[in-house]
Amino acid sequence: MNFANTFAISLKAILLNKKRSFLTMLGVIIGVGSVVLLTSLGTGLQAYVQDQFASLGTNILFVSPGDPFGEGGQETNVIESTKPTLKETQFREILRKNRDLFINGTTTAVNTTEAKYGTTTKKVVLYGVTPSYEEVQNAKTVKGKWYDDVDEDKGKRVVVLGSKIATELFGEVDPINKRILLNSQSYVVSGVLEEKGGGFGGPSFDNYVYLPFTTIMSNFNTQVIDSFIFEVKERDQIDEAKLAIEKVLLEDLKEKEFTVFDQAELLKTINNILGVLTAGLGGISAISLVVGGIGILNIMLVSVSERTREIGLRKALGATPNVILLQFLIEAALLSIIGGMIGVFIAFLGTLAVQSFFPARILPESIAVAFGVSTAIGIIFGAAPARSAAKLSPIEALRSE
Repeated sequence: MNFANTFAISLKAILLNKKRSFLTMLGVIIGVGSVVLLTSLGTGLQAYVQDQFASLGTNILFVSPGDPFGEGGQETNVIESTKPTLKETQFREILRKNRDLFINGTTTAVNTTEAKYGTTTKKVVLYGVTPSYEEVQNAKTVKGKWYDDVDEDKGKRVVVLGSKIATELFGEVDPINKRILLNSQSYVVSGVLEEKGGGFGGPSFDNYVYLPFTTIMSNFNTQVIDSFIFEVKERDQIDEAKLAIEKVLLEDLKEKEFTVFDQAELLKTINNILGVLTAGLGGISAISLVVGGIGILNIMLVSVSERTREIGLRKALGATPNVILLQFLIEAALLSIIGGMIGVFIAFLGTLAVQSFFPARILPESIAVAFGVSTAIGIIFGAAPARSAAKLSPIEALRSE
Protein backbone atom coordinates (compact mmCIF):
# COMPACT_ATOMS: atom_id res chain seq x y z
CA MET A 1 0.00 0.00 0.00
CA ASN A 2 1.53 3.33 -1.01
CA PHE A 3 1.88 6.48 1.07
CA ALA A 4 -1.00 8.32 -0.65
CA ASN A 5 -3.48 5.57 0.30
CA THR A 6 -2.19 5.46 3.88
CA PHE A 7 -2.50 9.24 4.11
CA ALA A 8 -6.07 9.13 2.77
CA ILE A 9 -7.06 6.45 5.33
CA SER A 10 -5.54 8.50 8.16
CA LEU A 11 -7.36 11.67 7.07
CA LYS A 12 -10.65 9.78 6.74
CA ALA A 13 -10.26 8.42 10.29
CA ILE A 14 -9.84 11.97 11.60
CA LEU A 15 -12.86 13.29 9.67
CA LEU A 16 -15.10 10.46 10.88
CA ASN A 17 -14.72 11.75 14.45
CA LYS A 18 -14.73 15.53 13.93
CA LYS A 19 -15.74 16.53 17.44
CA ARG A 20 -13.22 14.24 19.12
CA SER A 21 -10.51 15.30 16.68
CA PHE A 22 -11.16 18.99 17.40
CA LEU A 23 -11.05 18.45 21.16
CA THR A 24 -7.79 16.53 20.70
CA MET A 25 -6.34 19.45 18.72
CA LEU A 26 -7.49 22.05 21.26
CA GLY A 27 -4.33 21.79 23.38
CA VAL A 28 -2.16 22.25 20.28
CA ILE A 29 -4.31 25.16 19.09
CA ILE A 30 -3.96 26.94 22.43
CA GLY A 31 -0.24 26.16 22.67
CA VAL A 32 0.69 27.30 19.16
CA GLY A 33 -1.59 30.35 19.36
CA SER A 34 -0.10 31.38 22.69
CA VAL A 35 3.52 30.91 21.59
CA VAL A 36 3.06 32.87 18.35
CA LEU A 37 1.00 35.65 19.92
CA LEU A 38 3.27 36.20 22.93
CA THR A 39 6.45 36.12 20.85
CA SER A 40 4.86 38.57 18.40
CA LEU A 41 4.20 40.95 21.30
CA GLY A 42 7.79 40.57 22.54
CA THR A 43 9.43 41.04 19.14
CA GLY A 44 7.08 43.91 18.31
CA LEU A 45 8.05 45.65 21.52
CA GLN A 46 11.73 45.20 20.72
CA ALA A 47 11.21 46.68 17.24
CA TYR A 48 9.29 49.59 18.75
CA VAL A 49 12.09 50.35 21.20
CA GLN A 50 14.65 50.23 18.37
CA ASP A 51 12.56 52.64 16.29
CA GLN A 52 12.24 55.02 19.23
CA PHE A 53 16.01 55.06 19.73
CA ALA A 54 16.62 55.49 16.01
CA SER A 55 14.35 58.56 15.98
CA LEU A 56 16.60 60.17 18.61
CA GLY A 57 19.68 59.74 16.45
CA THR A 58 22.62 57.37 16.61
CA ASN A 59 25.29 59.92 17.56
CA ILE A 60 24.08 60.73 21.08
CA LEU A 61 26.19 60.19 24.22
CA PHE A 62 24.84 60.13 27.76
CA VAL A 63 26.69 60.74 31.01
CA SER A 64 25.00 59.40 34.13
CA PRO A 65 26.01 59.49 37.82
CA GLY A 66 27.03 56.08 39.15
CA ASP A 67 26.72 52.96 37.02
CA PRO A 68 23.21 52.30 35.61
CA PHE A 69 24.46 49.01 34.12
CA GLY A 70 26.37 47.85 37.22
CA GLU A 71 26.17 44.55 39.05
CA GLY A 72 25.07 46.08 42.34
CA GLY A 73 21.42 45.82 41.41
CA GLN A 74 18.82 48.49 40.84
CA GLU A 75 18.77 49.67 44.46
CA THR A 76 22.51 50.35 44.46
CA ASN A 77 22.33 52.16 41.12
CA VAL A 78 19.48 54.40 42.32
CA ILE A 79 21.51 55.36 45.39
CA GLU A 80 24.55 56.11 43.22
CA SER A 81 22.49 58.21 40.81
CA THR A 82 21.31 60.47 43.67
CA LYS A 83 24.83 61.45 44.62
CA PRO A 84 25.68 65.00 43.43
CA THR A 85 28.64 63.88 41.29
CA LEU A 86 28.01 65.78 38.05
CA LYS A 87 28.50 69.56 37.92
CA GLU A 88 27.68 72.26 35.36
CA THR A 89 31.32 73.30 35.30
CA GLN A 90 32.28 69.81 34.09
CA PHE A 91 29.68 70.01 31.32
CA ARG A 92 30.98 73.37 30.10
CA GLU A 93 34.58 72.15 30.31
CA ILE A 94 33.81 69.11 28.15
CA LEU A 95 32.27 71.26 25.42
CA ARG A 96 35.03 73.90 25.64
CA LYS A 97 37.86 71.40 25.22
CA ASN A 98 36.24 69.30 22.49
CA ARG A 99 34.57 71.62 19.99
CA ASP A 100 35.83 69.39 17.19
CA LEU A 101 33.84 66.41 18.55
CA PHE A 102 30.52 67.80 19.76
CA ILE A 103 27.80 69.75 17.98
CA ASN A 104 26.00 70.59 21.19
CA GLY A 105 24.93 69.26 24.57
CA THR A 106 22.43 69.68 27.38
CA THR A 107 22.25 69.12 31.11
CA THR A 108 19.14 67.57 32.66
CA ALA A 109 17.55 67.41 36.10
CA VAL A 110 14.40 65.62 37.24
CA ASN A 111 11.79 66.29 39.89
CA THR A 112 8.08 65.64 40.45
CA THR A 113 5.18 67.85 41.46
CA GLU A 114 1.54 68.55 40.70
CA ALA A 115 0.48 70.68 37.73
CA LYS A 116 -2.77 72.59 38.04
CA TYR A 117 -4.90 74.49 35.53
CA GLY A 118 -8.32 75.65 36.61
CA THR A 119 -9.89 72.80 38.55
CA THR A 120 -7.69 70.11 36.95
CA THR A 121 -4.66 68.80 38.84
CA LYS A 122 -2.23 66.17 37.54
CA LYS A 123 0.91 64.52 38.90
CA VAL A 124 3.77 65.25 36.50
CA VAL A 125 7.48 64.69 36.00
CA LEU A 126 9.45 67.93 35.81
CA TYR A 127 12.33 67.70 33.35
CA GLY A 128 14.75 70.58 33.60
CA VAL A 129 16.81 70.95 30.42
CA THR A 130 18.74 73.69 28.68
CA PRO A 131 17.24 75.08 25.43
CA SER A 132 19.72 73.04 23.35
CA TYR A 133 17.75 69.91 24.37
CA GLU A 134 15.38 70.71 21.49
CA GLU A 135 18.15 70.17 18.95
CA VAL A 136 20.10 67.44 20.73
CA GLN A 137 17.07 65.18 21.28
CA ASN A 138 15.10 66.29 18.20
CA ALA A 139 12.21 67.43 20.41
CA LYS A 140 9.73 69.16 18.08
CA THR A 141 6.88 71.41 19.13
CA VAL A 142 3.48 71.19 17.45
CA LYS A 143 2.30 74.40 19.12
CA GLY A 144 4.25 77.41 20.30
CA LYS A 145 8.01 77.20 20.75
CA TRP A 146 10.82 76.18 23.08
CA TYR A 147 12.09 78.65 25.65
CA ASP A 148 15.36 80.35 24.68
CA ASP A 149 18.76 81.12 26.22
CA VAL A 150 17.46 84.34 27.78
CA ASP A 151 14.77 82.36 29.64
CA GLU A 152 17.44 79.89 30.74
CA ASP A 153 19.89 82.56 31.92
CA LYS A 154 17.22 84.39 33.94
CA GLY A 155 15.60 81.21 35.29
CA LYS A 156 12.19 82.29 34.00
CA ARG A 157 9.01 80.47 34.92
CA VAL A 158 8.21 79.12 31.48
CA VAL A 159 7.37 75.51 30.45
CA VAL A 160 6.95 73.28 27.43
CA LEU A 161 4.32 70.57 27.89
CA GLY A 162 4.33 66.97 26.71
CA SER A 163 1.34 66.19 24.46
CA LYS A 164 -0.49 64.03 27.01
CA ILE A 165 -0.30 66.42 29.96
CA ALA A 166 -1.28 69.30 27.67
CA THR A 167 -4.46 67.44 26.68
CA GLU A 168 -5.22 66.36 30.25
CA LEU A 169 -4.85 69.87 31.65
CA PHE A 170 -6.35 71.96 28.85
CA GLY A 171 -8.58 69.63 26.83
CA GLU A 172 -9.57 71.51 23.65
CA VAL A 173 -8.27 74.85 24.94
CA ASP A 174 -5.11 76.19 23.29
CA PRO A 175 -2.50 76.13 26.10
CA ILE A 176 -0.04 78.60 24.53
CA ASN A 177 0.57 81.61 26.80
CA LYS A 178 -1.80 80.18 29.40
CA ARG A 179 -0.60 79.83 32.98
CA ILE A 180 -0.36 76.67 35.08
CA LEU A 181 0.56 76.23 38.71
CA LEU A 182 3.60 74.17 39.67
CA ASN A 183 4.34 73.94 43.37
CA SER A 184 1.88 76.85 43.87
CA GLN A 185 3.90 79.05 41.50
CA SER A 186 2.62 80.37 38.17
CA TYR A 187 4.33 79.28 34.92
CA VAL A 188 3.63 80.36 31.34
CA VAL A 189 3.19 77.65 28.69
CA SER A 190 5.39 78.48 25.71
CA GLY A 191 4.99 75.28 23.69
CA VAL A 192 3.53 71.78 23.33
CA LEU A 193 5.63 68.85 22.08
CA GLU A 194 4.59 66.34 19.45
CA GLU A 195 3.56 62.92 20.74
CA LYS A 196 6.60 60.78 21.55
CA GLY A 197 5.18 57.78 23.39
CA GLY A 198 7.51 55.70 25.54
CA GLY A 199 7.05 54.39 29.02
CA PHE A 200 6.17 50.64 29.31
CA GLY A 201 6.35 50.67 33.06
CA GLY A 202 8.14 54.01 33.36
CA PRO A 203 6.84 57.58 32.98
CA SER A 204 5.86 58.61 29.47
CA PHE A 205 7.72 61.46 27.77
CA ASP A 206 4.29 62.84 26.85
CA ASN A 207 3.57 63.38 30.54
CA TYR A 208 6.72 65.45 31.13
CA VAL A 209 6.73 69.16 31.85
CA TYR A 210 9.93 70.68 30.43
CA LEU A 211 11.34 73.83 32.00
CA PRO A 212 14.67 75.70 32.04
CA PHE A 213 17.45 73.85 33.85
CA THR A 214 18.24 76.89 36.01
CA THR A 215 14.57 77.15 36.99
CA ILE A 216 14.22 73.58 38.24
CA MET A 217 17.46 73.85 40.19
CA SER A 218 16.48 77.09 41.96
CA ASN A 219 12.69 76.81 42.34
CA PHE A 220 12.28 73.14 43.23
CA ASN A 221 15.23 72.57 45.53
CA THR A 222 16.78 70.21 42.97
CA GLN A 223 20.40 69.48 43.81
CA VAL A 224 21.34 66.56 41.56
CA ILE A 225 22.12 66.72 37.86
CA ASP A 226 20.42 63.73 36.29
CA SER A 227 22.59 63.53 33.17
CA PHE A 228 24.65 65.20 30.49
CA ILE A 229 23.60 64.58 26.90
CA PHE A 230 25.99 65.29 24.03
CA GLU A 231 25.46 65.27 20.28
CA VAL A 232 28.59 63.98 18.56
CA LYS A 233 29.40 65.41 15.13
CA GLU A 234 30.02 62.07 13.41
CA ARG A 235 29.00 58.53 14.33
CA ASP A 236 32.57 57.26 13.87
CA GLN A 237 33.73 59.75 16.55
CA ILE A 238 31.69 58.09 19.32
CA ASP A 239 34.61 56.20 20.88
CA GLU A 240 36.89 59.23 20.72
CA ALA A 241 34.17 61.39 22.27
CA LYS A 242 33.69 58.91 25.14
CA LEU A 243 37.38 59.06 25.98
CA ALA A 244 37.32 62.86 25.84
CA ILE A 245 34.40 63.02 28.30
CA GLU A 246 36.04 60.52 30.64
CA LYS A 247 39.30 62.48 30.58
CA VAL A 248 37.59 65.65 31.82
CA LEU A 249 35.44 63.92 34.45
CA LEU A 250 38.32 61.88 35.87
CA GLU A 251 39.96 65.14 36.94
CA ASP A 252 37.30 65.45 39.68
CA LEU A 253 35.63 62.05 39.94
CA LYS A 254 36.51 58.42 40.39
CA GLU A 255 35.87 55.95 37.59
CA LYS A 256 32.89 54.34 39.38
CA GLU A 257 31.18 57.67 40.05
CA PHE A 258 29.98 58.16 36.47
CA THR A 259 29.17 56.24 33.31
CA VAL A 260 29.45 57.36 29.69
CA PHE A 261 27.34 55.37 27.26
CA ASP A 262 25.71 55.69 23.87
CA GLN A 263 22.28 54.57 22.72
CA ALA A 264 23.66 51.32 21.33
CA GLU A 265 24.70 50.22 24.83
CA LEU A 266 21.39 51.26 26.33
CA LEU A 267 19.48 49.58 23.53
CA LYS A 268 21.51 46.39 23.96
CA THR A 269 20.65 46.27 27.66
CA ILE A 270 16.94 46.84 26.99
CA ASN A 271 16.89 44.25 24.19
CA ASN A 272 18.55 41.68 26.47
CA ILE A 273 15.83 42.23 29.05
CA LEU A 274 13.05 42.06 26.46
CA GLY A 275 14.65 39.00 24.86
CA VAL A 276 14.66 37.11 28.16
CA LEU A 277 11.07 38.22 28.80
CA THR A 278 9.94 37.07 25.35
CA ALA A 279 11.69 33.72 25.73
CA GLY A 280 10.15 33.27 29.18
CA LEU A 281 6.64 34.03 27.91
CA GLY A 282 7.15 31.68 24.96
CA GLY A 283 8.43 28.93 27.26
CA ILE A 284 5.48 29.26 29.62
CA SER A 285 2.97 29.17 26.77
CA ALA A 286 4.79 26.17 25.26
CA ILE A 287 3.61 24.13 28.26
CA SER A 288 0.23 24.11 26.51
CA LEU A 289 1.86 22.24 23.63
CA VAL A 290 2.99 19.48 25.99
CA VAL A 291 -0.55 19.28 27.37
CA GLY A 292 -1.79 19.06 23.78
CA GLY A 293 0.68 16.25 23.11
CA ILE A 294 -0.61 14.30 26.10
CA GLY A 295 -4.12 14.76 24.71
CA ILE A 296 -3.00 13.31 21.39
CA LEU A 297 -1.36 10.37 23.18
CA ASN A 298 -4.53 9.66 25.14
CA ILE A 299 -6.89 9.84 22.15
CA MET A 300 -4.60 7.80 19.90
CA LEU A 301 -4.43 5.03 22.55
CA VAL A 302 -8.22 5.05 22.71
CA SER A 303 -8.37 5.01 18.91
CA VAL A 304 -6.10 1.94 18.73
CA SER A 305 -8.29 0.16 21.26
CA GLU A 306 -11.49 1.01 19.37
CA ARG A 307 -10.10 0.06 15.95
CA THR A 308 -8.53 -3.27 16.89
CA ARG A 309 -10.72 -5.23 14.44
CA GLU A 310 -9.93 -2.73 11.65
CA ILE A 311 -6.20 -3.19 12.29
CA GLY A 312 -6.58 -6.97 12.29
CA LEU A 313 -8.53 -6.90 9.02
CA ARG A 314 -5.97 -4.69 7.32
CA LYS A 315 -3.13 -6.94 8.46
CA ALA A 316 -5.03 -10.00 7.21
CA LEU A 317 -5.34 -8.29 3.82
CA GLY A 318 -1.58 -7.76 3.62
CA ALA A 319 -0.83 -4.52 5.47
CA THR A 320 2.60 -4.74 7.07
CA PRO A 321 3.35 -3.52 10.62
CA ASN A 322 5.26 -0.59 9.10
CA VAL A 323 2.18 0.49 7.13
CA ILE A 324 0.03 0.38 10.28
CA LEU A 325 2.71 2.28 12.18
CA LEU A 326 2.85 4.92 9.44
CA GLN A 327 -0.95 5.26 9.38
CA PHE A 328 -1.22 6.11 13.07
CA LEU A 329 1.83 8.37 12.98
CA ILE A 330 0.24 10.30 10.09
CA GLU A 331 -2.99 10.64 12.09
CA ALA A 332 -1.12 12.03 15.10
CA ALA A 333 0.94 14.40 12.92
CA LEU A 334 -2.19 15.63 11.07
CA LEU A 335 -3.91 16.41 14.36
CA SER A 336 -0.89 18.51 15.39
CA ILE A 337 -0.43 20.23 12.03
CA ILE A 338 -4.10 21.16 11.62
CA GLY A 339 -4.19 22.33 15.23
CA GLY A 340 -1.05 24.37 14.59
CA MET A 341 -2.59 26.03 11.52
CA ILE A 342 -5.68 27.01 13.49
CA GLY A 343 -3.48 28.29 16.34
CA VAL A 344 -1.42 30.48 13.97
CA PHE A 345 -4.60 31.89 12.42
CA ILE A 346 -5.98 32.78 15.86
CA ALA A 347 -2.63 34.35 16.82
CA PHE A 348 -2.70 36.39 13.60
CA LEU A 349 -6.18 37.71 14.43
CA GLY A 350 -5.06 38.45 18.00
CA THR A 351 -2.02 40.37 16.73
CA LEU A 352 -4.19 42.49 14.44
CA ALA A 353 -6.54 43.19 17.36
CA VAL A 354 -3.80 44.48 19.69
CA GLN A 355 -1.80 46.45 17.12
CA SER A 356 -3.99 49.52 17.59
CA PHE A 357 -2.72 50.00 21.16
CA PHE A 358 0.37 47.78 21.52
CA PRO A 359 3.26 47.07 19.12
CA ALA A 360 3.07 43.48 17.87
CA ARG A 361 4.84 41.77 14.98
CA ILE A 362 4.54 38.15 13.88
CA LEU A 363 7.86 36.74 12.69
CA PRO A 364 8.03 33.87 10.16
CA GLU A 365 10.59 32.21 12.43
CA SER A 366 8.13 32.01 15.33
CA ILE A 367 5.52 30.41 13.04
CA ALA A 368 8.07 27.92 11.73
CA VAL A 369 9.23 27.02 15.24
CA ALA A 370 5.66 26.64 16.51
CA PHE A 371 4.74 24.42 13.55
CA GLY A 372 7.89 22.36 13.92
CA VAL A 373 7.39 21.84 17.63
CA SER A 374 3.69 20.98 17.27
CA THR A 375 4.42 18.46 14.49
CA ALA A 376 7.25 16.92 16.52
CA ILE A 377 4.96 16.66 19.55
CA GLY A 378 2.32 14.92 17.43
CA ILE A 379 4.84 12.38 16.16
CA ILE A 380 6.51 11.86 19.54
CA PHE A 381 3.30 11.40 21.49
CA GLY A 382 1.74 9.41 18.64
CA ALA A 383 4.69 7.00 18.40
CA ALA A 384 3.67 4.78 21.35
CA PRO A 385 0.06 4.23 20.17
CA ALA A 386 1.31 3.68 16.59
CA ARG A 387 3.83 1.08 17.78
CA SER A 388 1.12 -0.60 19.84
CA ALA A 389 -1.12 -0.81 16.78
CA ALA A 390 1.70 -2.17 14.60
CA LYS A 391 2.46 -4.98 17.08
CA LEU A 392 -1.12 -6.28 17.22
CA SER A 393 -1.50 -9.91 16.11
CA PRO A 394 -3.99 -10.08 13.21
CA ILE A 395 -5.62 -13.25 14.63
CA GLU A 396 -6.03 -11.75 18.13
CA ALA A 397 -7.23 -8.46 16.63
CA LEU A 398 -9.93 -10.19 14.52
CA ARG A 399 -11.14 -12.11 17.58
CA SER A 400 -11.68 -8.94 19.62
CA GLU A 401 -15.18 -7.62 20.13
